[in-house]
Amino acid sequence: MGVKVFCYDKCGTCRSMLKWLKAHNVDITENVPLFDTPPSAVELDNLLAISGLEIKKFFNTSGEVYKEMGLKDKLSGMSQEQMLELLASNGRLIKRPIVTDGKKVTVGFKEPEFEAVWAKG
Repeated sequence: MGVKVFCYDKCGTCRSMLKWLKAHNVDITENVPLFDTPPSAVELDNLLAISGLEIKKFFNTSGEVYKEMGLKDKLSGMSQEQMLELLASNGRLIKRPIVTDGKKVTVGFKEPEFEAVWAKG
């Protein structure tokens, strides 16, 4: 099974995720630098649909950019399309890491979730 990951190489959580995937023999077919090459709004919409999550789960709510833009109060007044465009415009707004194989998507890194979704068994 090959996965595409969106992450930031200086992020400790992303490094832990990469280490976990390697330890569990999950093949990383593409490693996209999230800050340099954020996914497009169309790609994010696809990831959102596959994940079954609400769009707010894709926002890095603890990030500086999120806080500086005052998004906590603004998101509720935005359409999903506006939120997708906003996420696509700045990779720092996106919760990391995102991992997908085209059929499943995880956002963030929690070992129990990765064990359930990505561990071969």
